[in-house]
Amino acid sequence: MLWRRNLFAPLAALALALTASAGAGTAAAATDTTVAAAASPAASATDDFGSPGPYATAVEVGAITTLYYPRDIVDSDRRHPVIVWGNGTGGVPLVYRDLMLHWASQGFVVAAANTPMSNLGISMRASIDMLTGRNADPGSIFFDRVDLEHIGASGHSQGGAAAIVVGSDPRIDTILPIQPGPLANINAVRVPALLLAGQRDSIVFPALVKAFYNAADHIPALYGEVRGADHFTVVGDPGPFAAPTTAWFRAQLMGDRTAGAQFFGPGCGICTDTATWSDVRRNSLALNVPAATP
Repeated sequence: MLWRRNLFAPLAALALALTASAGAGTAAAATDTTVAAAASPAASATDDFGSPGPYATAVEVGAITTLYYPRDIVDSDRRHPVIVWGNGTGGVPLVYRDLMLHWASQGFVVAAANTPMSNLGISMRASIDMLTGRNADPGSIFFDRVDLEHIGASGHSQGGAAAIVVGSDPRIDTILPIQPGPLANINAVRVPALLLAGQRDSIVFPALVKAFYNAADHIPALYGEVRGADHFTVVGDPGPFAAPTTAWFRAQLMGDRTAGAQFFGPGCGICTDTATWSDVRRNSLALNVPAATP
């Protein structure tokens, strides 16, 4: 497919550049199950979803999945919801590391499929299976600390399409495709969806994302077009994508009412934020969702 060929080279080049800049530490993390702690972030205000959350983070690189998670999860007094992630064509989790760590700092266990061809969603589903096993294993740091009742799916480009594909899995509670490629069928999804486009995306045109939104008339669905964003704005520093994606998952997977008010109810935060959004749409089912109970 043309969109795959166009996307592969820049994402692969970016992955190589990030790998080189990471140096020896990243090379060591390429083993099957290496764990490395990231710097402890500062706590953020409850409504400042673009700032790092209160959790220090850690990374575990496995053969199929890279995990980003709260570093002290073994001593946590709560279970942590899950986000499964699919990469863009030719990409690897390292390309999206900043976004994954941001979500982990907010209290999520992020399971990023290592595959550079994620559209079938096989590795993303396998990540849920793996975490299910780790959560049940008394010898695992994840034992009884993973909230398998609250799982979201996200991804970028081809991985965004994969998030839609995986959205038909009954274990998934919400999807957040970022600039999703066209090879998916949203009619099979039965959970709320936030579909994100980039205003200046010349690879996955906003019209393609709007087509998914228009087809999603059977579920609460929102369309958000990030002002000025191109196809690669989300990689590296996720910039304007960090806050809304975090708020969506906090609302959908943690029941955060402040986060929910960004998307639902008459005071919908993203609906009036014209600095961040060039276009925001909510279908009739989304309009009927109250802000207090997203």
